[in-house]
Amino acid sequence: MTDTETDVPDPTLESTIEETSAVVEDVIENVETVIVGHHEEIEHMVTALLGRGHVLLEDVPGVGKTMLARAVAESFDGSFKRVQFTPDLLPSDVTGVNIYNQKTQEFEFRPGPIFANVVLGDEINRAPPKTQSALLEAMEEEQVTVDGETHTIPQPFTVIATQNTVEGDRAYDLPMAEVDRFLKKLHLGYPDADEETEMLARVVGNHPIERLEPVASLADLQHARDVAASVTVAEHIRLYATELAAYTRENAQLGVSPRGTISLLRAAQGRALLDGRDYVIPDDIQTEARPVLTHRIRTATDRTPGDVLEDALASVEVR
Repeated sequence: MTDTETDVPDPTLESTIEETSAVVEDVIENVETVIVGHHEEIEHMVTALLGRGHVLLEDVPGVGKTMLARAVAESFDGSFKRVQFTPDLLPSDVTGVNIYNQKTQEFEFRPGPIFANVVLGDEINRAPPKTQSALLEAMEEEQVTVDGETHTIPQPFTVIATQNTVEGDRAYDLPMAEVDRFLKKLHLGYPDADEETEMLARVVGNHPIERLEPVASLADLQHARDVAASVTVAEHIRLYATELAAYTRENAQLGVSPRGTISLLRAAQGRALLDGRDYVIPDDIQTEARPVLTHRIRTATDRTPGDVLEDALASVEVR
C-alpha cells in the first residue's frame, strides 16, 4: 500500500478497527477493576500484546507488578502459568523434561509452564543466567528444544516478567540478549495518596483479582494481533524509526538493535489500533519509543539511556 492509498477509506477495515478497538478497551477497563491508577502502563501492556511482544516490569517490591501481570493475563480465557524464579530453579523446570515411561518403554515429554498462552516469570532476575536462558528460544521463536526435539508453544504466546530493583546482591543481571527480546520495559512507581486510598478500599474485603473474569477470548486476542499487523506504516514513518535507532547507535556505547526498531513499529501499530486508526502517525512512535527503546541502550558516560533517547526524539525530524 502506498502513502496516497491511505487517503482512501476502506469501510470494511474501518469497521474492523472500530470493533477490535472496542474489545481492547474492554480489556483495559477490566484490568482497571483490579489495578488503581497506572492507566498509561496498562495501555502499554496491551499495546505490547497487540504487537506480539513480551513485557518486563521492573520496580521495587510491592507496587503491583505481579498483580498487573495477572490481571492482564486473566482478562483473556487462555491458559496462564506462573513461574517463581529462584536461585535453585533449573532450565527443565521452565521448559519441561523427557521422562522414561516404563510401560511403553519410551521417553515422554512432560511440558513445563512455558507451554501456556501467557507466562508470568516472577522475579526473573533471581534465577541464574542458565535458567534465564531457557526463555530465549521460546520468546524469539515460540518453540522449545529439549534433548534435540523441538516442541511448538501454544499460540498466541506472551511472557510477562517481573524483576525488583533492590537486593542486587541476591539477584543476577539479565543478559542483553534476553533484555532485547522484551518488546517493552515498564516501571510502575508508587501510587499517589488518592490512588493508594482507593486501592485500600478495594482490597479491604476479598481482593478484586479473585472476582476477575475474562472479557476476551484467545480468538479475540489473535484477531486483534492480526488487525494490528495490518495497520499501515508509511515509508516516512519507517524512516523516522530508522533514524531514531541510528541516532542511538551513534551516540551510545550500544544502540537500539534492528529487533528494537521492529518492536517500535509493532508497538506503534498497536497504539494506532487502540486509538481507532488504521495507520501509524509520528505521535504513536513518540509515545511508544521510551518503553520500547530505552532498555536497549547502553552508555559508557554519565549520560543515561533515557538521556540519549530524549536527545534522539528532540533531534530527529519527521520527514
